[in-house]
Amino acid sequence: MKHSALSPVFTGLQLGLHGLVTALIVLVIARSVSVGGQAGLAAIVLAVVMLLTYAAGAILGGRVGRAVAVSGTTDRDAAPVGVRRGRVSVLVWLVLLSVEWVVLVLLSPDAAYLVFPLFFLYLHLLPRAVAVPAVVIATIAAVVAIGLHAGFSVGGVVGPLVGAAVAVAIGLGYEALAREAAERERLIAELVAAREELAERGRQAGKLAERERLAADLHDTVAQALSSIQLLLHAAERSAVEQPGTEQLRSHIGLARDAAATALAETRSLIDELSPPTLVGATIADALGRLAETTTAQSGTPVSTTVTGDAFVLGTPVTTALLRAAQSSLANVVRHAGASRADVTLSYLDEEVILDIDDDGVGFDPAMVAERTAGGSFGMMSMRRRITELGGEVEVRSAPGAGTTITVRFAAPGAEGDAHA
Repeated sequence: MKHSALSPVFTGLQLGLHGLVTALIVLVIARSVSVGGQAGLAAIVLAVVMLLTYAAGAILGGRVGRAVAVSGTTDRDAAPVGVRRGRVSVLVWLVLLSVEWVVLVLLSPDAAYLVFPLFFLYLHLLPRAVAVPAVVIATIAAVVAIGLHAGFSVGGVVGPLVGAAVAVAIGLGYEALAREAAERERLIAELVAAREELAERGRQAGKLAERERLAADLHDTVAQALSSIQLLLHAAERSAVEQPGTEQLRSHIGLARDAAATALAETRSLIDELSPPTLVGATIADALGRLAETTTAQSGTPVSTTVTGDAFVLGTPVTTALLRAAQSSLANVVRHAGASRADVTLSYLDEEVILDIDDDGVGFDPAMVAERTAGGSFGMMSMRRRITELGGEVEVRSAPGAGTTITVRFAAPGAEGDAHA
C-alpha cells in the first residue's frame, strides 16, 4: 500500500501478526521439548519448518506489495505479469503453510492456537468468496484436532468458533480501514491538483490583467502623445510649405514626422502583443464571432452574433473590455443558465456602442446576486469594475424563468481623438 497517514496503523497490524505467529510457534516448540519422544521431535522440526516458511512468505508478500504499489493498479487482470506471478506464489505459500499447520496440529495440540493468525492471512490474502470458506474449514480442522487430543467439549468447539468470528470482524474492519485510507488519499490528491490548478489560473489571470493594464497605459499615454505629435508636425509642415525659404525646416519637420510615425507603429505593435490574442489582427466583431463559434463547439449551446450600424474605431481598452464582458457572460450562460440558445449583438449607434448578451435560460433575481460577496459574484463584479473605470455602463435584466440580458454601453469616441488610435 502507498504511504499514507494510516500506514503506521497497517504496519503495526502486520508486526503484531508476525509477533503472534512467532510466539505461538515458540510455544509449540517449548511444549514439544517438554513432551519429548519421537512425536515431540517431529513437532519441533515441523514447527521450525513452519516458522521458516512463514518468514519466507512475509518477505515475498512485502515484495509483491511494493510491486503492486509501483504498478499503481489493484485490478488482478490488469496487473503486470510479474505482479500476477508474485500473487500466485503467495497463494502457493499460503497453501503450504496451511498443510504444515494441519500436520503440526495432529502432532501437538498447542498448534491449534495457530489457527487464529491463519484466519487473518486467509482474510487478507484470499478473495472474499474463498477467504470465508477457508476460515470455516480451518475452524473445523482446529475443533477436530482439539477433540482428537483432549476429547470433544463445549470449550473446544466454542473457542475456535469465537476466534473465527472475531477474526472475520477484524478482517472486515481492516478492509474498511484500507478503503477509507485509499479514498482519503484520492481526495487529498484531487485537492492538491485543484489547488495547483487554481494557483496556475491565478498566475495566468494576473499576467493577463497586467498585460491589459500596460496596453491601456501605452494606448492612453504614449500612443496618444505620438498621434498628437504627428498632427502637430503635419500642421507645421503645411505652414512651412506656404512660406518661402523654409526647405531645411520642412526637411527637419519631415524627419521628425517620420520618426513619430515609426514610434507610433512600434507602440501599436507593442499594444497588440499585450492585448488579448483574440483581438490581435482582428476587429471586435471578428473576435466576438470566433468566441461564439468556440462556445458553441465546446458547450453545445448555440450562440449567434449580430453586428448592426456603421463600425467606428474603438480604443484597445474599450475593445478588450467588450470582449471580456462577452466571455464572462457566455461562461455564465454555459455554467448556470441552462439555456437552449444565446445571442450576442454589437450595435454601433451615432453616440454609443452597445453590446447585448441575451439567453433564454433559467434566469435569476439580480437583487439576490447583488447581495452576495458585497456587490455580486466575482465575475460580474470584475466586469462592472473594468467597464466603469473606462467610463462605460453595465445593465443586467433577468428574472427567474425569464432568461437574462446583459447590456454594456460605451460612448462613441471623438473622431479626431481616435483617428489614430
